[in-house]
Amino acid sequence: MADINSLIEDLKQPENSPLLYGILRGLEKESLRVDTGGGIAKTRHPKELGSALTHSQITTDFSESLLEFITPPSHQVGSVIENLMATHQFTHGALNGEHLWPASMPCLLDKDEDIPVALYGNSNVGRMKTIYRQGLGHRYGRKMQTISGIHYNFSLPSPFWAYLHGREKTSLDLQQFRTERYFDLIRNFRRYYWILLYLFGASPAVCGCFVEGKDHNLDKWDQKGETFYRPYATSLRMGDLGYQSDAQSSLLVDYNDLGSYLRTLCRAINTPYKDYTDLGVQNGAGDYQQLNASLLQIENEFYSAIRPKRTARTGETALTALFYRGVEYIEVRCVDLNPYEPLGISRNQMLFLDTFLLYCLLEPSPQTFEKEFRAIQENQKRTVYEGRDPNLKLIANGSEKPLRQWGQQLLESMRPVAELLDISCGNQGYMAALESQCALIENPELTPSAKILQAMKDNNQSFFEHVMSLAQSHSKYFKTVGIDESSYKRLQDMAEDSLLEQAKIEVKDKLSFEDYLQDYYAQYDFCARA
Repeated sequence: MADINSLIEDLKQPENSPLLYGILRGLEKESLRVDTGGGIAKTRHPKELGSALTHSQITTDFSESLLEFITPPSHQVGSVIENLMATHQFTHGALNGEHLWPASMPCLLDKDEDIPVALYGNSNVGRMKTIYRQGLGHRYGRKMQTISGIHYNFSLPSPFWAYLHGREKTSLDLQQFRTERYFDLIRNFRRYYWILLYLFGASPAVCGCFVEGKDHNLDKWDQKGETFYRPYATSLRMGDLGYQSDAQSSLLVDYNDLGSYLRTLCRAINTPYKDYTDLGVQNGAGDYQQLNASLLQIENEFYSAIRPKRTARTGETALTALFYRGVEYIEVRCVDLNPYEPLGISRNQMLFLDTFLLYCLLEPSPQTFEKEFRAIQENQKRTVYEGRDPNLKLIANGSEKPLRQWGQQLLESMRPVAELLDISCGNQGYMAALESQCALIENPELTPSAKILQAMKDNNQSFFEHVMSLAQSHSKYFKTVGIDESSYKRLQDMAEDSLLEQAKIEVKDKLSFEDYLQDYYAQYDFCARA
């Protein structure tokens, strides 16, 4: 692999600098709907927002009350933000007094069974999506599935890949080369993403109702136990209270190449797991409780900080799409909602993510084996619970290094990448975004996680009270800044069209659900050839 500094200097040349202008990025942003009292909304997905099954920009995640906004990919960060803004404005007009919960860790929750699972209609694909979520509820509990976050989708433009392919004089064809290099990016991302947990982590505390009945290592914030926290925590969402699983802890996913990655996940989808076998796919009445009794129902169940992705065709599994057409983009999944940003994320955060991801691609990326895989898991755990502890050390190349020192070194090594992006993309502020993150390494009290705890202390508030006040403030903001007529009309038309599209899908279904499911799982037979 070429020296990173030499490559960056070549990319800065006038004839090459436009190659990075076409970076595509998009957001998937989740938010719970909450009622006026701050409890999870029990109402159905608003019809004014269209069909959660077929709408391309407004859908639901696990729960009927867990909205997910999806922006179309764009070359311009500003366009992504504008699109997300319009979606929020449009949605607030349909909420009828409800609010969007602006934090990753959830609002007031009742019993697990009172959390409504998302519904997608009577079609086979709709039933499968709902049963999958019912399975998640049985396997991990519904409360865990109410956690929200930001997914950041990122891809580099075709001219850049063509240039890099020619420069490295590889025998791989262009798509194979692209896939290989995206896996290089993923391995480096996994080595360094603890820094994102530190910089962007915004879930240092949780409502007491979330941990009720669970084993945990959190401290009481107040005598009543309304809030639990850790003094130096950054992102409890990414700890063992969040998207972690005892069942999946034994799953050693291979990120060294596409074939190994596919085989690992396919094996998990095809391997029965005793607890899930005991539960049964169907109950005594013949109703589905989960899609299968394997370690994973489908590949999306694997909780990971980053995924290789390829747009799947209708009825196609995500892994099948990767197998036949390779990696198209990557999806970053470890970013907390920033409760102080009405959209959940800032422009500066997006610019920094672009810089970080390009750095992960350009930096040499050796293969990862079990020892490093476990070290990465340990670094995640340490950063989640103790990330702002000034004495915290992480595992680096078999020895320990202070997080602060490593963070400073990492950000310093990213400077040439930020400079390159400013040259390539017309001085959009990449260097300034990097500098703003350097300040957070120098002073942990500037991190979102520290600000949340300080605000709770200053205002004598519980986690719930603080976030609820932000939810109410954001609602007023979106209603004050009204949506423009053309954006409103566009989203209204999309909602109406999505309802018609769902009706068409339900009419067209001919297969029984059992046959549909059998055909779907038959696609995983490609694993033997991966």
